[in-house]
Amino acid sequence: MSLRPVVATSAAQATMEGAGVKLHRAFGFHEPTRYDPFLLFDDFRNDKPEDYAAGFPWHPHRGIETITYVLSGTVDHGDSLGNAGTLGAGSVQWMTAGSGILHQEMPKGNEQGQMHGFQLWANLPGALKMTAPRYQDIQGQDIPEVIDDDGTRVKVIIGNFWGKSGPVDGIAADPQYLDIAIPAGVRKTLPVDTYRHAFAYVFEGAGQFVDASTPTGVLVEKELKGQEVNIRDLSGDRTLVEFGTGDEITVQAGPVGLRFLLVSGAPIKEPVAWHGPIVMNTTDELQQAMNDLRNDTFIKPVS
Repeated sequence: MSLRPVVATSAAQATMEGAGVKLHRAFGFHEPTRYDPFLLFDDFRNDKPEDYAAGFPWHPHRGIETITYVLSGTVDHGDSLGNAGTLGAGSVQWMTAGSGILHQEMPKGNEQGQMHGFQLWANLPGALKMTAPRYQDIQGQDIPEVIDDDGTRVKVIIGNFWGKSGPVDGIAADPQYLDIAIPAGVRKTLPVDTYRHAFAYVFEGAGQFVDASTPTGVLVEKELKGQEVNIRDLSGDRTLVEFGTGDEITVQAGPVGLRFLLVSGAPIKEPVAWHGPIVMNTTDELQQAMNDLRNDTFIKPVS
């Protein structure tokens, strides 16, 4: 077993999207190979309805998949193919935009006005960019949760973990998407497939990730699985943690515990031509998508 080093940590940056929704972006629109197969990750969390109520009105998608995970409040969605529904607290939607779809997402707060969720964009390989659109809407009660003896709780949204399989399937990047809560003071080692890019996103509490690379933090111990290690200070809420290669990570929860998403996927390793929610392989394909939008031929017939 080899420990994945922490190669970077960064704070999600405040930004605005849609019709004026205030959110925090952990990454997106830069260095697509760095997070391959993932393109963008947003944390939309607000206690004030005026900061999110305008939502994300009709907009196009092509060549990607979007993964929406709602923790608090709801998200009403609809599209140009007549699909519509509501994502409640704990629910997940994996939308394969494929050849093209016009889509809208309108968030609503809970009884206290709170709205919290995440959206991740995953790239599609060239061979699947013009596939037929589809949805996988998963209710919170259908997402399996594993509880370890030390109190660690893992919701398995996508992929396989500790003997449980997430309900979302048939995804090109063969991803793993976990919601992990570690109790106060607990140190935990978690497996991650060696051949996938991986990142963690901390959104509750605080903790520290063990780092076997060149020290940038304080050296706190000399032995862990026979290797010298370091622990990087982690600010906690809204922190993105990027990992190098290896097949496990180790994390130490702080005095109030730690909750984070652990996401990994197989790199596609293809060129990216990107404009907003349209991601193709070449500039010619991207230009064709823009022409289709102008000519009202963006939505392709579904066979």
